[in-house]
Parts: sequence; C-alpha cells; structure tokens
Amino acid sequence: MRHPAVIALMALLLMASCGQPAVPRPAGYFRIELPEKSYVHFESPCFYSIEYPKYAKVNLHPSIATDTCWMDIEFPSFKATIHLTYFDLQGNLASLTESSRELAYKHTIRADAIDEKIWADDSARVYGMLYDLKGNTASAVQFFMTDSVRHYLRGSLYFMAQPNEDSLMPVISFLRDDIIHLIETLNWR
Repeated sequence: MRHPAVIALMALLLMASCGQPAVPRPAGYFRIELPEKSYVHFESPCFYSIEYPKYAKVNLHPSIATDTCWMDIEFPSFKATIHLTYFDLQGNLASLTESSRELAYKHTIRADAIDEKIWADDSARVYGMLYDLKGNTASAVQFFMTDSVRHYLRGSLYFMAQPNEDSLMPVISFLRDDIIHLIETLNWR
C-alpha cells in the first residue's frame, strides 16, 4: 500500500515543479547607506585649509622632507581613503604636474577611460586637473591643485577592496562630490 502512495506523491511533486525553467541570477550586492552631506573646516599644518566630510576622519602623517606634507582623509564605513600630499613649489611645477599625470595614467591598463577636467578659480588662485578613472581601477579619482607659485596639492581616492566598478559606483560618485567640495573650499596660506 505504501508503494502506490509514494509513487503518487512523487508524481505530484514532479508535476508541481514543472513551470518556468530555473535561471541563474546575477550576484547581488549589499545596499549602501549614504550619509547626509555635511562638512568640517580644517586648517592643515601644510599651508592650506579645506572642508572635509563629517563622516570622515583626518589622519596626519609626519614628513621627513621639509617641502612635503602628507595626510589621509579616511572613510571607515566605505573602506576608502583620499591620500593628500602637499609640496612646496621650488621651481618644480612642471615635474610635479607631469608626475601627477603619469600616476593617473598608470591605471590605463585597467581603465576603460580617463576623463580630465581642468580646474581654474582665479579668485582663490586654485588651478589644476581632476582625473576621473572609469573601469575596475585601483584609484577612481585623482587630482592635483596648485597656485602655480608656491603651493601644490595632489590627491587620490583608493578603496581597501578589490576594484569592482559596478558595486563601488554609488560610493565613487558620492565621494567624488566630496572631492569636488574639498577642491572648491581649498585655500592657500
């Protein structure tokens, strides 16, 4: 008696499972909660001031060189860091600018494109270039700013994660806006 009941149950299960064929689904990513934009004024010991996001923290690094100053703006919730390096210009504007361009274009192996945006603010004496790196690159945004006489600031955004443009794009766009705000509020001392 049990044998026909098992066969009937199996047949019922097989008929119920007939429907649309199984389709593999793409990998999903966690939802990223982005904080509300808010900024803090910061007087750097490196001859400039900026505004950085409240949801970040500044980490100063002592420098051995007298004409160089380093600091990081860290975003722990995004595992991201903006590395900033300040140089005191000593007739080396062309070499620093070329070095910044080379560092950005070292990513051409993995980059789908590199968009350049020239920056010029005569009233604040802030001039430079913003590099947007598209694709699965180690750095998504790089820039340099200068007054062309005494000050030079170079920055780059890095994530402590394997590059995956699809999953990082919301955070890259969010932090790119913060980098633009940093540049717009940059003042030399």
